[in-house]
Amino acid sequence: MSIVLADKICSAEHAVSLIKDNDTIASEGFTLFLQAEALSSALEKRFLATGEPKDLTLVFSAMHGLSNKEGGIGHFAHQGLLKTIIGGYLGWFPEIGKLVLDEKVMVYNLPQGVISQLYRDIAAKRPGCITHVGLETFIDPLSDGARVNSCTPPDFIERIQLGGKDWIWYKSFPIDIAFLSATAIDPYGNLVMDQEPFFGTSLSIAQAVHNSNGIVIAQVGKILDKPAHPHHIKVPGILVDKVVVGRPHENSPIYASNFKPEFCLPSPAITDQRKALEPLPMSPRRIITERACDEIPGNAIVNLGIGMPEDIAKIAAEKNLLNNFTLTVESGPIGGLPASGLSFGAAVYPQAVINANAQFDFYDGGGLDYAALGAAQIDSFGNVNVSKFNHKIAGVGGFVNISQTAKIVVFCATFTVGGLEIEVSDGNLHITQEGKFSKFVTAVEQISFSAKQALIKKQKVLYITERAVFQLGDTGLELIEIAPGIDLERDILSLLDFRPVIRNLNKMSPHLFSKTAAKN
Repeated sequence: MSIVLADKICSAEHAVSLIKDNDTIASEGFTLFLQAEALSSALEKRFLATGEPKDLTLVFSAMHGLSNKEGGIGHFAHQGLLKTIIGGYLGWFPEIGKLVLDEKVMVYNLPQGVISQLYRDIAAKRPGCITHVGLETFIDPLSDGARVNSCTPPDFIERIQLGGKDWIWYKSFPIDIAFLSATAIDPYGNLVMDQEPFFGTSLSIAQAVHNSNGIVIAQVGKILDKPAHPHHIKVPGILVDKVVVGRPHENSPIYASNFKPEFCLPSPAITDQRKALEPLPMSPRRIITERACDEIPGNAIVNLGIGMPEDIAKIAAEKNLLNNFTLTVESGPIGGLPASGLSFGAAVYPQAVINANAQFDFYDGGGLDYAALGAAQIDSFGNVNVSKFNHKIAGVGGFVNISQTAKIVVFCATFTVGGLEIEVSDGNLHITQEGKFSKFVTAVEQISFSAKQALIKKQKVLYITERAVFQLGDTGLELIEIAPGIDLERDILSLLDFRPVIRNLNKMSPHLFSKTAAKN
């Protein structure tokens, strides 16, 4: 072990003792990956034992962990420990959500891509990230300015004009502490992430904290005996101040059970993609994702959102279509098959993996040909809400970056929720039990996707349900398809508080309601 590295190694308890009141911490991670579990856990234990440190600001681009019981940023869910959140997604953290709803913590919900790019601006001492992403949504300063509750002060971001166009200025701020995780560290203190499915924004966070005169703390799995190949280094040792050594996931058994070696391996030859995944049974989910799959152009670059849209990849595998387009994930993987559920963010046998902020650069510039995303609420104008609804705070994650820039945007949602049951027979769809609540409302509680912006950018936008397909028209929602067996008035119009435009109404394709297809 080198002398330089020996001076950096310490316990998790010592590392977190360096954190002071009012510090700003950037925590890296995405779902169950890349999180420095030993560090966030040690910080929580210190606070519960001593009441220190107090009034921290927590910054993160992507969700990581499940709750304070399962690690990640949930460890920060204590009144007094946390003062401010600048984050992309909160949906997996009910403990933090309660603090937010009770006005015990201030929250700015920024797009995931913006936060990942903002790290680079902070590192470079630029005034911030200036982008079109977020215009006409709740993030826009003309609306809520990204504030999630009333105790959060305004003016954190500004709308400005440059070159005769409107932009949002997300302002830079110093970051005092970085929590990073890596597979290994070499004798020079360089971080290696060759057993991680991606490396997110680790480098940019380290640069931002170093140039803010802060402390970069890394949790690693092992110390290498020899210097690593320079092309394998993701964060150079000149940026790393403290190192906590131990098995990287010893405090996160859920991570270990969801990790697969093929997340980090090149693809073998696969002749029959149908063997890759179990086919989806006939259900609303299958009908929706199969119809959404039909919209993917040949040779397209694609992003599939978490939740229902994930199953579009399963439909594509079932139909041997995966070679017809390239799937990408906002965390960095390009190609392969995106993982689902708790492993979302990884990809099985990816072709390449890039930095998350570089991935968002590509997305923001219109590089995506097609994106499929979920929806909590859809309104008569075509706006979509995924961030705050029914007294729940989820946040937007990468939704705004992706939905605002893809050439084709498909929103996948059942028509109603809360007990919906269907039956398919003789090629017809029958609603055997209607859901209690409609996903379609007159006006969404919060605009996460702006129909106004989509019309300006001439995006193709579809809203696909199990019984009907809508498209975004000049005046709002237009009903364009209805499932066979569905009664227009009884099963659709009577459940809406508004009347969509109806011009040429077609039947949804018969193959969507074929039980034979579901068994292939």
